[in-house]
Amino acid sequence: MKIILLYGGQSAEHEVSILSAFSVLNAVYYNYYQVQLVFITKEGEWIKGPLLTEQPASKEVLELTWPKDATEEGEFTGEKISPSLIKEDDAIVFPILHGPNGEDGTIQGFLETIGMPYVGAGVLTSACAMDKITTKYLLQVAGIPQVPFVPVLKNLWKENPKKIFEQCEGSLLYPFFVKPANMGSSVGISKVENREELQAALEEAFKYDNRAVIEQGIEAREIEVAILGNEDVRTTLAGEIVKDVDFYDYNSKYIDNKITMAIPAQIPDDVQAKAQEYAKLAYTMIGGSGLSRCDFFLTDKNELFLNELNTMPGFTQFSMYPVLWESMGLQYSDLIEELIQLGLNRFKQRKNFLVNM
Repeated sequence: MKIILLYGGQSAEHEVSILSAFSVLNAVYYNYYQVQLVFITKEGEWIKGPLLTEQPASKEVLELTWPKDATEEGEFTGEKISPSLIKEDDAIVFPILHGPNGEDGTIQGFLETIGMPYVGAGVLTSACAMDKITTKYLLQVAGIPQVPFVPVLKNLWKENPKKIFEQCEGSLLYPFFVKPANMGSSVGISKVENREELQAALEEAFKYDNRAVIEQGIEAREIEVAILGNEDVRTTLAGEIVKDVDFYDYNSKYIDNKITMAIPAQIPDDVQAKAQEYAKLAYTMIGGSGLSRCDFFLTDKNELFLNELNTMPGFTQFSMYPVLWESMGLQYSDLIEELIQLGLNRFKQRKNFLVNM
């Protein structure tokens, strides 16, 4: 069977996707699968690369190039294709794409339209979980605790910034965290201590989205629970992000790697159980399938607040999601195999639903 590994993408998390894709390539059971590389450039071009039947020697195999015009010369490693040409029989797509145009339901909708099975969450789940504001309202309905927040629309902020500042300062206490509504991996997120910093942080967030969310900053540990399954949902014990920086931003995660992970987290048993319960409830509430990672804040009073659900968590060597499952006895390669089978099972189920309509 063929795995079509779809990676890169147009989001700010393009480089993270490449790192994740390389880790997946080294985890595939090549005695059962061959892997077709399909790279999405930052400009949105789709490039079909080599068909791999064994582990690649280096990450360079992922860096595909193609002639942009007839006069261009050089050694090219890919062929520019129309997206629909990835459709094949006896194949499944692994969209290892993070952020907008990959984790927000768009690519999932395309794959549904051309009738290809794929790994990970479906259209609605991906779209809801990617949007921090929508996620927060859904979790409120489920009764899952969250930190206080204020949603902000760019056009309303431009029209009357003073009103937005007063609304935030009237319902929250500094420090705040300012986040684009649709972005991951800490891209565009800022911690602010005053109104001047709040204005700069909103300007930064609005580079990535027209909607932002401002959250109450709290002193808390960060713990994460990995989730796996379709109808039969399993969770790991919680792991903890142990930081040696004040704010766990994009550079801390992927460039400087200034983090360590405590697995399992050193927390009371009842808190551990509550984190798993909330993670499963949140996953079910948004119609999760395949996988997700659920992130929490934990205060020194052992209060849990759900921060976000990530439907395509990182698969780099530093990533919490696969490491959490390894701690539960599910090795990286077996995790990839489970995700493939979950994707195939959901595809068959959806086909049956259509046939019976």
